[in-house]
Amino acid sequence: MLLRLRLLLSVRGSIFSAAASFQRTQHSLFSSTSSAMAATEESLRKALSDKQSAVEAQGNAVRALKAAAAPKADIDAAVQALNALKLEKTDVERQLQSILSSDGGLSREAFRQAAVNTLERRLFYIPSFKIYRGVAGLYDYGPPGCAVKSNVLAFWRQHFVLEENMLEVDCPCVTPEVVLKASGHVDKFTDLMGIFVNFKDLYYYNGNKLPFAAAQIGQAFRNEISPRQGLLRVREFTLAEIEHFVDPDDKSHPKYKEVSELEFLMFPREEQMSGQSAKRIRLGEAVSKGIVNNETLGYFIGRVYLFLTRLGIDKDRLRFRQHLANEMAHYAADCWDAEIECSYGWIECVGIADRSAYDLRAHTDKSGVPLVAHEKFSEPKEVEKLVITPVKKELGLAFKGSQKNVVEALEAMKEKEALDMKAALESKGELEFEVCTLGKTVTITNKMVSIQKEKKKEHQRVFTPSVIEPSFGIGRIIYCLFEHSFYMRPSKAGDEQLNVFRFPAVVAPIKCTVFPLVQNKQYEDVAKYISKSLTTAGISNKIDITGTSIGKRYARTDELGVPFAITVDSASSVTIRERDSKDQVRVDAEKAASVVREVTEGHKTWQDVWSTFPHHSSASTEE
Repeated sequence: MLLRLRLLLSVRGSIFSAAASFQRTQHSLFSSTSSAMAATEESLRKALSDKQSAVEAQGNAVRALKAAAAPKADIDAAVQALNALKLEKTDVERQLQSILSSDGGLSREAFRQAAVNTLERRLFYIPSFKIYRGVAGLYDYGPPGCAVKSNVLAFWRQHFVLEENMLEVDCPCVTPEVVLKASGHVDKFTDLMGIFVNFKDLYYYNGNKLPFAAAQIGQAFRNEISPRQGLLRVREFTLAEIEHFVDPDDKSHPKYKEVSELEFLMFPREEQMSGQSAKRIRLGEAVSKGIVNNETLGYFIGRVYLFLTRLGIDKDRLRFRQHLANEMAHYAADCWDAEIECSYGWIECVGIADRSAYDLRAHTDKSGVPLVAHEKFSEPKEVEKLVITPVKKELGLAFKGSQKNVVEALEAMKEKEALDMKAALESKGELEFEVCTLGKTVTITNKMVSIQKEKKKEHQRVFTPSVIEPSFGIGRIIYCLFEHSFYMRPSKAGDEQLNVFRFPAVVAPIKCTVFPLVQNKQYEDVAKYISKSLTTAGISNKIDITGTSIGKRYARTDELGVPFAITVDSASSVTIRERDSKDQVRVDAEKAASVVREVTEGHKTWQDVWSTFPHHSSASTEE
């Protein structure tokens, strides 16, 4: 009781201190509103770091009060102070975004509105149940949106499942409660399940060998209270997940050197806490310096970078942010988010986490089925094992409802930490032990845990694999791709702005359009022949034989992000136009489909085509 009282008084003191700090900071913030527009990016980032630290400290205080079963009035006061700090942090974020978007062009809001209007008008996506005024947080993908999504998922399979020899599975959404409890969904709703319950069968399918990876694409659901920001915060969305199972004692990766020289924006936790900005770091340097925990985690960070940039995400608006200590679960070795900047700010689109062996152990404990791997020895070995045995009876008496958190933290200790605890308990009888999930330090006595090293002869090593988990929010990636691909350019007459999506061919909803220059049966027959040839080659295309001017037809397809347009203006030869440069070349009609196929499949670049075929002036056909 005395311990609880001391804890309560200590937490109350931190609350009042945080509240006083908040009031002083708030006064300072609002007294300088008139000069906010002149604030530098550096000062705003420093202010944002201070707010982040304050939110983190107050969040820990709230968790400590709840764990100590403090009076409701104290908890409410702490939560109120936390919410106020969060609002203040949001205000600083908005100021920073305002500074960053002051580039002389459209404001972020105006740009977003132009892009969204085009996306909805061209039926990339629209609110679900639109004739019934829609339902917040639910969207339907129209034909071009479906095609983009399908292409993104196809490229994800090519880039990860095929190139990495992963085992793809397809599992139901409906799940027994006991499985959800084991995975953490019922108690915390923080842990992904993504494919762990199938580990035993997949391990057998893979010849009982590690490492291996399983992959899955499926629907996920979120009880979003106030859905907003379009496709970024919705109630139902598509996730693509990978679980890469690896020996916890060997997290090297045979293909790591293929990505180690990549250099891109990284935002380690130290830079975040000190108010610095993300900076370009070579991936190999980040791994060698321990900024990234291990080679396998680094390898997947590099592969995610390549996946996103090849889709069309701007590399200058893509960063990898490391989780702060209070964002990570106690069992996680390291976590990074691929964040993409759009008009709403920096958006988390991919999470890449080393979740250690927590998930498999949790399902082993709950199911009674050992989810383990084996390493057979050529000869028996005498091994020394560290055995950590929490005494649950003593821990239950001391910590009551918090017993589970303390047990998990004890069992998750690394060997050095456990041996240090053993020495301290033997010499002093007790020590202070930090439990991250409780947000506080607790006192552990020598009666509460047994830590011993045991020697035994073994013919094989049995261990629980660690897992590296990249998890992709497909809808968020697609929305950021929409914004990064969208731009406007003046018409030939200069009297209007034309909308364009610069999709790479790999994700474009339609790869090529085919136009007869005029309504003429001979031209239309050639157009139909080329369209059929493209379809046979697996190139999505659309034929347009309307009487609309060719310039207007180009503008329509540019607005859909179609990279190439074939115009039939004779019976024997045609022109091929590239969307962004608007350059055109002339080729024989029978060669047109093969030229487009070679470029869309990446065998040739447009520059190769431009240097091979005669050029054609587009002055008479562009609007």
